[in-house]
Amino acid sequence: MTRDELNNQRLLKEAEDAVRKMHTRRHFLKESAMGLGALAMGSLLAGCGDKTKPLTGAAFDPVHPLLPKAPPFAGKARSVIYLHMAGAPSQLELFDYKPELAKMDGQDCPPSLLAGKQFAFITGVPKMLGPQAKFAQHGESRAWVSEHLPHFSTVVDEVSFLKAVTTDQFNHAPAQLLLHTGSPRLGRPSMGSWVTYGLGTENQNLPGFVVLTSGGSFPDAGKSVWGSGFLPSVYQGVQCRSEGDPVLFINDPKGMNRDLRKASIEAINNVNREEYNEYNDPEILSRISQYEMAYRMQITAPEVMNINDEPAYIHEMYGTKPGKSCFANNVLLARKLVEKGVRYVQLFDWGWDAHGDGAYNALNLGIINKYRSIDKAITALLLDLKQRGLLEETLVVWGGEFGRTPMMENRNGAQNPYKGRDHHTDAFTIWMAGGGIKRGHSYGETDEIGYSPISGKVEAFDVQATILHQLGFDHEQFTYPFQGRPFRLTDVAGKVIHDIIA
Repeated sequence: MTRDELNNQRLLKEAEDAVRKMHTRRHFLKESAMGLGALAMGSLLAGCGDKTKPLTGAAFDPVHPLLPKAPPFAGKARSVIYLHMAGAPSQLELFDYKPELAKMDGQDCPPSLLAGKQFAFITGVPKMLGPQAKFAQHGESRAWVSEHLPHFSTVVDEVSFLKAVTTDQFNHAPAQLLLHTGSPRLGRPSMGSWVTYGLGTENQNLPGFVVLTSGGSFPDAGKSVWGSGFLPSVYQGVQCRSEGDPVLFINDPKGMNRDLRKASIEAINNVNREEYNEYNDPEILSRISQYEMAYRMQITAPEVMNINDEPAYIHEMYGTKPGKSCFANNVLLARKLVEKGVRYVQLFDWGWDAHGDGAYNALNLGIINKYRSIDKAITALLLDLKQRGLLEETLVVWGGEFGRTPMMENRNGAQNPYKGRDHHTDAFTIWMAGGGIKRGHSYGETDEIGYSPISGKVEAFDVQATILHQLGFDHEQFTYPFQGRPFRLTDVAGKVIHDIIA
């Protein structure tokens, strides 16, 4: 017998011993009249509904939770790519052209803009700050786009701008949670989890919800912003990487071949099935499904997540850097993933918090590099999806968690050494493209300095309702029972923004 075969036998024996010990502990707790397991189970069941019943807008199949499902009505989109610029880009340097603000540059901020307002850092009386970019109109839609996005300005006729998006959260983490989970507090399922719960995935060898990050850090809300909350955990986002192995530990460890990996998973899932038969907990079936998915992903994920085989013109088009971690690589991966049937791809690009307290985040210095890092990639994504016939069925969303103020930030009452803006909740810009959204359209308008909406005001719940609508769901009927009542992504608010739907 070879050394590898002996090692494999040893590993299997250790796994079997661990399983026997685990079963013994479970048996003891179950049989104890006042066992800890019984106490914990009673506590949990007291606040939970029956998660195995078919639900409005989606039927949860605990055995095959990611099988593709038809939505309640025919949606225009079958998948979503959400590009989130974590830290909140300034709409006043990109899409919301305000020549009147330029005339006020350097003047003291009018008291009317400060009275009764709460800011993250502004104190005292700051100076007004004119746009730190030149603007021009582009395309047949004559959309205003700044000089910072020269490539994107060529595809503005593909998108609909929401110019008057608002939020009630002025700190990053709560604002990100509100936008992606419908609540500024932890514990709610993310939008990607809701979508995969409702629609499943078209490729059973890949997750339904994939997350890609760039910029050197996670978003401020952390991994909870793509968590499954109270939905079964099989619907949480799976974080993949554009550098190294696409998923950590996807390769077999040294000394373990694929047959042994398969035998190990089968042994583990046999125990899981016994546990399910005993406790009837649907989370156990989700765990079985995740183990089986992980095994299948070993073959599929490395191929899909490899951008090296893309032709040279695609790399030039996107501005990718194969072998490195960057936003452009992730955008190309997003196209590949939806092409392979992944339902929801969420990109987070960190580093957009333009306070101006250093050169790295000044609007006229470091943040310019962020504009350059996304310009080719977001343009290429729209063009590439369109040429492949995928744009009409793929909804692309771009934006941050809030906007930036028309006045300079004056942290601790003093002007920052560089040009920057504070967090602003009253107005920011999000754009959408594809998936049945109007082409070359703009909805909503802010006042002459970009401070407050004067028409077309929408909230995070409205954006969520519109995304669900394009996928074939009525956001008011798409619910899940938890703690004695039906919950939905949009909570008790939200309206579909019909003005941007084709």
